[in-house]
Amino acid sequence: MRIEVQVLPRQGTPRFFSTGLLLASIAAGLAAVGVVFAMAGVNPFYALYKIFAGSFGSLYGLGETVTKAIPLILIGAGLALAYRGRFWNVGAEGQLLAGASAATWIGLNLALPHPLLIAAMFVGGFLAGAAWGCLIALLKGRFGVNEVISSLMLNYIAYELITLLITGPWKGKTQHGFPYTDDFAPAAQLWLIPGTRIHLLTLVLALLTAFALFVLMRRSRFGYELRVMGENPEAARYAGIRFLGVSAVLMAVSGGVAGVAGVGEVAAIHHHLSAPTSISSGYGFTAIIVAWLAKLNPAACVASGFFFAGILVGGDAIQVSLGLPAATVQVFNGMLLLFLIAGNFFLANRLVVRVR
Repeated sequence: MRIEVQVLPRQGTPRFFSTGLLLASIAAGLAAVGVVFAMAGVNPFYALYKIFAGSFGSLYGLGETVTKAIPLILIGAGLALAYRGRFWNVGAEGQLLAGASAATWIGLNLALPHPLLIAAMFVGGFLAGAAWGCLIALLKGRFGVNEVISSLMLNYIAYELITLLITGPWKGKTQHGFPYTDDFAPAAQLWLIPGTRIHLLTLVLALLTAFALFVLMRRSRFGYELRVMGENPEAARYAGIRFLGVSAVLMAVSGGVAGVAGVGEVAAIHHHLSAPTSISSGYGFTAIIVAWLAKLNPAACVASGFFFAGILVGGDAIQVSLGLPAATVQVFNGMLLLFLIAGNFFLANRLVVRVR
């Protein structure tokens, strides 16, 4: 007797199957995380309860969740657009830092009224993030450099550039030797909802961006070219769709919205440029999971970004209450991403087992 297993493509799936598979993937991911908690000697049900209670169970936790959801929604929506065109951008972290750096220079060097200065910081952050993203498209389109490698390496270049700036030419004279820039003047700071760290302007921009990118993807010629390029590259070339042009616009948008997220972090939360790991709590990487959970739908990144922001906040809570290491959140996110990818595989394929 011999058992054969074949992987065959699915010819079509009903919507309920897709939704059910997504829920099953999340459930399986949570179960796998529960096993990790159990191996660490922690009751998995209590740990999961503490995570969600810490993020959604109080006004303070909810405020922190919304605060962390802002960059995740922005970056996740941009990555959903990029991944729909099969352009695997893993450099959103560097694009966020590029936007934060540009906003810092503008905030410290331009003397403008508050509304104009804030607008200039957001425009500068978008353009810096877009330029950092377009560099990846140029490297792939002109020189054939794999975008996963180039975007990942550009993250580290952004880290080191910021470290150089805050310990060298941009080091603040008022920071008593700490590696920060000088603090922003009040005109360069974003207004926060009282009692929280929620910067309302960036939150509104995040929500508008998510729905605007959804419309761009579904209702525009560019979105059509993007989907064709992602679903059938050969058909795209036959139809005369220029890969370099589409990918450059794609990465300008994806990198630009990540840059906007960087502006929000420095102008609302920190009020100066500091170490890269302080500016971003790994938002550029967590947003990859946000995009996949949203099934590459920019509008759905609002819900998935809020969900993963809750995990980040809840992860901080269990570090204190349960004494778990900081890597717990990364394990949580990695497990969910693994099962989401597996779910997408089974959405497109089916296993056929034959006994001979």
